[in-house]
Amino acid sequence: MNPDGIIWSIATVAIPMILAIVFHEVAHGWMARALGDPTAAEANRLSLNPLRHVDPFGTIILPGLLKLTGAPVFGWAKPVPVDFRRLRNPRWGMVAVAAAGPGVNFILAAVAAIGLGLLVRATDGSVEPGLPVLFLADNLRNFLIVNLFLGTFNLLPIPPFDGSRIVMGILPAPLAHAYGKIERYGLLVVFAILVILPYFVPELRLVERLVGPPVQWMAQHLAQLAAAVAGPELM
Repeated sequence: MNPDGIIWSIATVAIPMILAIVFHEVAHGWMARALGDPTAAEANRLSLNPLRHVDPFGTIILPGLLKLTGAPVFGWAKPVPVDFRRLRNPRWGMVAVAAAGPGVNFILAAVAAIGLGLLVRATDGSVEPGLPVLFLADNLRNFLIVNLFLGTFNLLPIPPFDGSRIVMGILPAPLAHAYGKIERYGLLVVFAILVILPYFVPELRLVERLVGPPVQWMAQHLAQLAAAVAGPELM
């Protein structure tokens, strides 16, 4: 497999994307079960088997196309079912369940940084590593960025993203009810932000402006973590 080839590019994006999305969705179900809602467990959706969660277009095809075109990479999986009414504390439980997905993504990004540092240490900073090492390194780098982007993107307060659930749980009940009505238009807003605006006003770069700064900030700190694990003489 050629590191400059299309198969390599797709594989090193698809694998991190699938793992990041699956853990994100399952984290919602894990948190919901811990807080009293067994809906996801009853539906057998707490498995880490990607086949139970993968949406062929949203998890594989779209991220691959975005990677090839140089656009920000994002995607989605089949949502894990959560019944907020079954939570012991529906309001704050909803906040915790919503935050669990992005929270796991940020933890996984840190794990990827540690993995990169260990990989550099294991190869002694070799300037000419073999293809397996290069493949693993590219997957870890993309896994780090994909998790940061996925976690941050989902915290945007746009229904039905996780950020909107957190906002609804924090707002007073009347405002939360009014805010929740926006959800029926949420997908249209997302489509406009991700597809329509970039097509007609590409220089706006709305997603990059919203998500880019926090992702870059976290990536810089995780690069320092990787360097600390690898050892200052190797990074």
